[in-house]
Amino acid sequence: MSLLQSFQRLVRHDAFGGILLMLAAVAAMIVANSDFSNFYDGFLNAYLAVTLDGEGLKKPLILWINDGLMAIFFFLIGLELKREMLEGKLKNPSDVVLPGMAAVGGMVLPAAIYVAFNWNSPETLGGWAIPAATDIAFALGILALVGTRAPVSLKVFLLTLAILDDLGAILIIALFYTADLKVNYLIYSLLPLAGLIILNIKGAHRVAPAILLGIIMWVLVLRSGVHATLAGVITAFCIPLVDKWGKSPLRSLEHGLEPYVNYLIIPIFAFANAGVVLSALSLSDLTSALPLGIAGGLVIGKQIGIFGLVFIMVKLGWARMPHGTNWIHIYGVACLAGIGFTMSLFIGGLSFDDAALMNQVRVGVLSGSIISGIIGFAILWMNPTPEGE
Repeated sequence: MSLLQSFQRLVRHDAFGGILLMLAAVAAMIVANSDFSNFYDGFLNAYLAVTLDGEGLKKPLILWINDGLMAIFFFLIGLELKREMLEGKLKNPSDVVLPGMAAVGGMVLPAAIYVAFNWNSPETLGGWAIPAATDIAFALGILALVGTRAPVSLKVFLLTLAILDDLGAILIIALFYTADLKVNYLIYSLLPLAGLIILNIKGAHRVAPAILLGIIMWVLVLRSGVHATLAGVITAFCIPLVDKWGKSPLRSLEHGLEPYVNYLIIPIFAFANAGVVLSALSLSDLTSALPLGIAGGLVIGKQIGIFGLVFIMVKLGWARMPHGTNWIHIYGVACLAGIGFTMSLFIGGLSFDDAALMNQVRVGVLSGSIISGIIGFAILWMNPTPEGE
């Protein structure tokens, strides 16, 4: 096999997105602690303006990444959610009960553990949602490395759980991370939304008008104070699954967008947000409530919350285990769900503006995600599925 063929095979592997994320995070840490750190910080904090006759948007590059590129990420999540709800894993309510309750447990308990650590610290209490999120790409990437040692139904269970988890994260962002609400811009955003709804009802084949209206809505939502990534989700839900010609603009757009999001946008986000400055950390920083609450929520809260809810649901006869799985499989997946990374860093950025606190957030997210990933992989690797299941 040639080197090019080997690379193409690697790119097509389900774990490739997770590998890119890890490389981006490692690169960020190396650069942030090297002689290039000033260039790294200066580049991310350099202002980029898009204006017309003096009116427009002027933001540091880091916010263009977190507000702009991540809106595209959430747009893809919205496309996946709509497709799954209309024809996929979320269509049948009975198939959603078990991963849905697991997702609830995997959000509530990590948040509770974080709050317990930070109860006496009003400065950091607002970051309670940081460990509640699961990184789909990372978690599925680690599960892909396990290969056939894990049953196919386990991947479906984790994917459904992670999708519902992301839906919960979207709702949390909408409800709890809106500052300085400007109602007039929110009212203006209803105009492009109305246009999107009309295009969806008519089953419009072309997606360009919907994308243009989505960008206009993104700007207005951003100016309103509501986090602009929500505009990405709303736009996605207005892309027709089936148009008037019987084709699927949604599936085509999702298929075309997915590699750019997984292999470009998310790694860029990771590189911009994962740069822990080790020289700025003291022992007290490493053992403070903020990183311990995040790491504890991801490692302990996810395990107990997800596994505990699944155990209760199955033992009470309210749901059935995924086909071919056992309790060790479920526990391994509960550990993998503790990989917060992208979503946790994103919510951390919404929670804190202070550079020192964000450095602690990165420590908590990275340590909790790494520990969760290692434990989950080890458990699933050492508990292979019998042949034929």
